[in-house]
Amino acid sequence: MPPRAQTNTLTSNPLDDICPVCKSNRYLNPSLTFLINSECYHTMCTSCVDRLFTSGPAPCPVAGCHKTLRKRGFHTAFFADLNIEREVDVRKRVAAVFNRRQEDFETLHDWNNYLESVEDLVFKIVEGTPAMKKDAEEALKKYAEMNRMEIEANLEAEKEEEEMGRRAQAIADERARKRREMGKKKEEEDRRDLERTKRNVIETLARSEGNADEITRKAERLILEKTEKMKRDQVEDLEGPKMAIRGLKKRKAVEVEKPYDPFGDLDLTPTRYVLQTRYKNDWLKQAENDPRHMVGGYSFQEYYARTMFEAFSGLGVFIEDELQNTTASGAPLAAVAATARSGDKMMEDVF
Repeated sequence: MPPRAQTNTLTSNPLDDICPVCKSNRYLNPSLTFLINSECYHTMCTSCVDRLFTSGPAPCPVAGCHKTLRKRGFHTAFFADLNIEREVDVRKRVAAVFNRRQEDFETLHDWNNYLESVEDLVFKIVEGTPAMKKDAEEALKKYAEMNRMEIEANLEAEKEEEEMGRRAQAIADERARKRREMGKKKEEEDRRDLERTKRNVIETLARSEGNADEITRKAERLILEKTEKMKRDQVEDLEGPKMAIRGLKKRKAVEVEKPYDPFGDLDLTPTRYVLQTRYKNDWLKQAENDPRHMVGGYSFQEYYARTMFEAFSGLGVFIEDELQNTTASGAPLAAVAATARSGDKMMEDVF
């Protein structure tokens, strides 16, 4: 593994945070703020950034760095270690291009291979040699150009999912607010009902001539039941609706394309006879030995199939029934009789 590149690190020690341009440090100026640019990750104070890059792009003032920087590219470092900051930025840039998701793959093996290739690319950009970084950047650019349509489609799908999530969260928040309002109203009604029950008990004790202990026990039992019911309702309001945990999206395997069937699943297997591989006949024996009959890929199996089909094609067909059906369908009787007398038979050739 190649050694990790050495970069600046923002530490908690004010003496170590020195601007490389104006040499100001946090020890003398505690309010000093440092900014970095993702092009080179050199730290500079906000005053130097405003002074050098407000008028437009300019080269980095750090000695040996010749990269052109823009003011809009400066930001405050989120991590103290700029190595981590740089790696996070690289991962964001790579993830914006390699944005396929698990449901885009049929098997877990393909998904793991895809993740491994992404990690290899990130490692080459972050930790690789200059030649490895150059090759990785070219590979990233080439992949982005070749898969531009798919990348944009995945970005749109991600935006739609985020929008649906925001809408679902807004609906859940609105339902929670209404549930809290209804809970408060119900709690107030239950409290008033409890107060009425207590007053009724006092009035009953004052007017009734029955046993005071029995009336008091019934009243205490009724008040206790209502109090327990109020507590259960409060717990249900705090818990809200039960959450349903769903698993990963079930991926459907791609159906294997079946061989093309020109007959559309029509079964042409003979039902009135069994086609044999060879028939004993003197003419067939002579023809099988004559090479002229085998020209052009001719097969005797085709001849057997066609001959047997023509021989058995008339079985189950009755002229009287055909005449009756044809006459009933509205065809002229004279034309039917002429066709019957002529004896001509029109048969569809399936070969």
